Amino acid sequence: MTATPDKYSALLARCAGLAPVPTAVAHPCDVSSLTGALDAARLGLIEPILVGPEAKIRAVAAEAGLSLENVAIVDAPHSHAAAERAVQAVREGEAELLMKGSLHSDELLHEVARGASGLRTERRLSHVFAMDVPAYHKPLFITDAAVNIFPKLEDKADIVRNAIDLVQALGIAAPKVAILAAVETVSEKMPSTIEAAALCKMAERGQIKGGLLDGPLAFDNAINAEAARIKGITSQVAGDPDILLVPDLEAGNMLAKQLTFLAGAESAGIVLGARVPVILTSRADTVRARIGSCAIAVLLAHARRTRMTPEAL
Repeated sequence: MTATPDKYSALLARCAGLAPVPTAVAHPCDVSSLTGALDAARLGLIEPILVGPEAKIRAVAAEAGLSLENVAIVDAPHSHAAAERAVQAVREGEAELLMKGSLHSDELLHEVARGASGLRTERRLSHVFAMDVPAYHKPLFITDAAVNIFPKLEDKADIVRNAIDLVQALGIAAPKVAILAAVETVSEKMPSTIEAAALCKMAERGQIKGGLLDGPLAFDNAINAEAARIKGITSQVAGDPDILLVPDLEAGNMLAKQLTFLAGAESAGIVLGARVPVILTSRADTVRARIGSCAIAVLLAHARRTRMTPEAL
């Protein structure tokens, strides 16, 4: 999912030839969310199952001049019911992906996280922003900036595992993970630095697999090799990370939005750790962002089918 045509085209090209994935779209009751789902269907990414008040969905489609011909609609009276029924569609095998419409993220994730009727696994749920930052040389994945507010060490381990699985499904065999903090030295006064060091040791001992971790790293020496060199940091990750693990949600959310509004980045959003990927975009996201999120989720769904990623993804 990218701002430059070559990167964006490359993502869609990876989906070429893949069968569209049945996707339950919860409460697509505004023009942006409905258009995003239908455009993703037109591009052959998904087979949408629109779950929500049928009359309202049809009214939005009519107002925007969108065709609902051959599109499945499951009537649900309101957003809470739509979230519940969309999750049920996944549990019953009708859908392999779950997509947020115009309802609030908490409504959908509440149903996903329900014990008996939800989509939880042993993994913790976490969110990833897949970002195309024009000034950076490759896609950049920021986690977690939307679900886990103050994650502890074990939470961060799952957040890293989820992100590694995602990036591997996108074709990067050994993703580089920069674990961010305010400084690059370990200090008992800053718990995030201690947790960063512990995560690196966990990876070294095989508790976190598939990625190359380094941290703590401040943002400058994580993202810029020269800044790391000046600080005397020797690292295979510095200057070339695929994944940025942030210390908490506030830091991650601010970082992602700064890159979007000050650096011209585009982003796709997805939640991992459930039985299926959850396409979780903002109500303010463009249709382009929604399509990018769908493309990533489709690649994840097909990776699951071919056992390229763990069951817990």
